[in-house]
Amino acid sequence: MKKEGHPDYHFITVTMTDGTTYRTRSTYGKPDAVLNLDIDPKTHPAWTGGNQTLLDRGGRVSRFNAKFGAFTRK
Repeated sequence: MKKEGHPDYHFITVTMTDGTTYRTRSTYGKPDAVLNLDIDPKTHPAWTGGNQTLLDRGGRVSRFNAKFGAFTRK
């Protein structure tokens, strides 16, 4: 294998949003770099499978159903 064909793989420190840290190997930055996360995978709904709710802001769903509801009712 060619030496110049692969990025440098080294240890970095990852800082979570709650302040906890851990060391891992990565190609990010220089050796012993610190990566600060803006979104915490321990609490963000994209990773935890959080519940999604439909909000009727400003009565949009109600207005749609009032205007076009007759087409879907049998």
